[in-house]
Amino acid sequence: MKQMAVLCMLLAAALLGCKAGRPRFSARNLDIQLGGRPVVSLERQIEAAAEPVFSRVEILPGRGFNVYQIRAVLPGRGELNLMTAPPLEEALTFMTGGPEDFYGTRSFTVGGAILLPFANRIRGKLLEPERMIETVVAGKTLRLPANWRGRQPGAEPHAIHGLILDVPLEPVTLEARNGPDGYASVSGRLDAGDFRGHWISRTKLEFSARLGAASFEFSVTATNAGAETTPIGIGWHPYFEFPGGNREVARIRIPARQRAVVNNYDDVFPTGALVPVKGTPYDFSGPEGAPLQDLFLDDCFVDLIKNERGETVAEIRDPQANYGLRIISPSREIRAIQVYAPVNRNFVCIEPQFNLADPFSPIWKGRDTGMVMLKPGESVTYKVRLELFRPEA
Repeated sequence: MKQMAVLCMLLAAALLGCKAGRPRFSARNLDIQLGGRPVVSLERQIEAAAEPVFSRVEILPGRGFNVYQIRAVLPGRGELNLMTAPPLEEALTFMTGGPEDFYGTRSFTVGGAILLPFANRIRGKLLEPERMIETVVAGKTLRLPANWRGRQPGAEPHAIHGLILDVPLEPVTLEARNGPDGYASVSGRLDAGDFRGHWISRTKLEFSARLGAASFEFSVTATNAGAETTPIGIGWHPYFEFPGGNREVARIRIPARQRAVVNNYDDVFPTGALVPVKGTPYDFSGPEGAPLQDLFLDDCFVDLIKNERGETVAEIRDPQANYGLRIISPSREIRAIQVYAPVNRNFVCIEPQFNLADPFSPIWKGRDTGMVMLKPGESVTYKVRLELFRPEA
């Protein structure tokens, strides 16, 4: 009888928690697979919300832990997708490993790909027909996949966005906890070795993501498990939607004093020059940022302004949806934010990253370009936390 009474009390408490609007979290594998691994869904059940809240996150452990979709419930608008990504069934048609998905290239065209062991572009001598470039990384000659080029005739093939875009994690662990401090989480590991012969030393990676009551956050830790010092650059490539549907009035805040000059917006190769943003259309550093209007962006912002806790905080503000999103990067190694915002699309990519583009190029003339040099046994962690807010509040 005593045990029955205890069970009744627990059931009553659970029911009371649901009626009080206490979130219920779950983490599950979906039936659909990408890269040979089930898609993971982190979920929070919400009936109604007075404030914007995250409700669901879809992650692809089979494609380098791509944070593929983030959903949120916005007051008066219901549940919306916050990222530009087609339905998962459609992703199966282009994340195939075929010629157009060479080394997982299609992964960084949707959702939010994790970029490692380098973000952005690296140039080198083209080797055909292997679709490789030969380049110098930290004093060593390496071959990297030539997985990108501009759209103009004669554009130079180059390597872009790292070497884990199509790599599956193993193992993957799910966890969910309910109550006032509830959450849903997924973690995974990857022994990346020397990245299929394209990098220095041996690297082990640990991934984790967590959907909580107030935020969504993820982290990637890289550990040098080899015998040589190895360079590591980490970034994230999220495509954030504007819920109001009007890109011109949407505002972004990028806490930076300078940006890197590029040769053109087709190649987007850095020239080595850094210029101030103050007093130019590229100054988004004010407390409420600035509207995008009709400005095209594919720019690397540097000389970042950190807050009192040493965090890099970028923001999106969409006044037509009363929607705000903070992209908070606690990692002190964050040295750059790449921003991609084409004028004819309803999204902006805000990409906190360790390194500048083409970080080993002589154009930088000895400047520290943000690559972290890990000695054997050393680790570095990349973290991002997302928080929702209402700009009018």
